[in-house]
Amino acid sequence: MLSRTLITAAAHASTLHIQLSTSIISLTSPFTRGSLRTLQDAIIAHATTSKTPVTPGEVNAAVLVPLCNVDGVPGVLLELRGGKLRSHAGEVSFPGGRVDPADASFLAAALRETQEEVGLDHRQIDILGQFGPPEQSLMGLRVWPYVGFVYPRGSHHTDTGALDDPLPSISLSSLRISQAEVATVFHLPLSAFTSPVRIRPDMFRAASPYWAIDVSDLVEGSEGVNDPSGHSEVSGGKEGRLEVWGLTGWYMSLLMRILKVYT
Repeated sequence: MLSRTLITAAAHASTLHIQLSTSIISLTSPFTRGSLRTLQDAIIAHATTSKTPVTPGEVNAAVLVPLCNVDGVPGVLLELRGGKLRSHAGEVSFPGGRVDPADASFLAAALRETQEEVGLDHRQIDILGQFGPPEQSLMGLRVWPYVGFVYPRGSHHTDTGALDDPLPSISLSSLRISQAEVATVFHLPLSAFTSPVRIRPDMFRAASPYWAIDVSDLVEGSEGVNDPSGHSEVSGGKEGRLEVWGLTGWYMSLLMRILKVYT
């Protein structure tokens, strides 16, 4: 654990200083109703200082940061995009996509895309809030991120335990993955965000420091995943590593700042 440890590293000829401090929630104990309430309060407080108006005529997209417990371990559900897609193929991402005219809201778009890509019904998800500011993707889309907690199918709205009781875990094998869009899904524990062997300093848009996260060992069958020819669908990251980086890595680092894991 790197709490209260100052990390200094070189990134793109700049020196990156990030203080890893005490998180407002546990990074190792399961999510509870109490920890989700703490997180929601922090997101709301952050939102009051980071409101971004919608620009008329701009093309928008929305993503969900799906927090969950897996085998009692708190983390985030991420997907590896299919290698046959036209954009960002083989990269780690959140579920989400372009906002359609039929979507009632940006949040509705994120939930629709999440159901289409990984089979999570909106009734399984407690939305904790929207954070930001929304950044523009390399494809020119303004991306609006939302945070939610994922319950196992059928258990949502049934939990009435104490605030510190662990919330139920989901089973990754129960997810219905869209083979056309998603190669695989995996669970990234929150503790990974303070692991010295995983984190790497990077610069977002060559201007803002953040931490990229090595997940090469967490993605089952990342070599040639879902490709009958055996050719790897994995891309992204440095020196052959599979990483949470770019816009996904930037948003995860921002969420970690909200949690006071990074300062």
